[in-house]
Amino acid sequence: MKKVLSKFQYNSPVTLTFALASFMVLLLGHITSGLTTSLFFCLYRSSWLDPLAYLRLFGHVLGHMDWGHFSGNMVLFLVLGPMLEEKYGSKSFLIMIAITSIVSGLFYVILYPNNILLGASGIVFMMIVLSSAAGMKAGKIPITLILVIIIYLGGEVLSSVGAKDGIAHAAHILGGICGAGFGLVRRRTSK
Repeated sequence: MKKVLSKFQYNSPVTLTFALASFMVLLLGHITSGLTTSLFFCLYRSSWLDPLAYLRLFGHVLGHMDWGHFSGNMVLFLVLGPMLEEKYGSKSFLIMIAITSIVSGLFYVILYPNNILLGASGIVFMMIVLSSAAGMKAGKIPITLILVIIIYLGGEVLSSVGAKDGIAHAAHILGGICGAGFGLVRRRTSK
């Protein structure tokens, strides 16, 4: 058994830990009929004197409504995460996730005070755009980056107009903007 286990590698610690933590949060939410998700992993406007408000500001990206919501986010997260974590390093990748979480969380708390924010889709959009920006070389803009921005972010802008579908389109857009920003900043600092 030990020989079999030695064949497995925890190759992307941030990616795998995030996915595992999200799965545990989903399971715990199921066991508690959503109570733990609502208390700890669902962002909504509350008093900044409440210590849980700060936990939710980061933790909302770990919470998901159901298996479909979770699996839809985690498939892309697990596909893109290892490549991005290898390219940018685990620490930088974790910082990118935290910044995107805070940016989207604060945006929703301030501009959408009656809405809740839940799930990793903003992080996934950040990763999609960042992975497209990863191919930038010598000041040239990859056509794939432009197409991803048009298709994914343009689609989110169009989908968000008058939408009452419960999807946090603005979080997706902000995630994509963060991904583009991280890609540009990393490109400039790596020269």
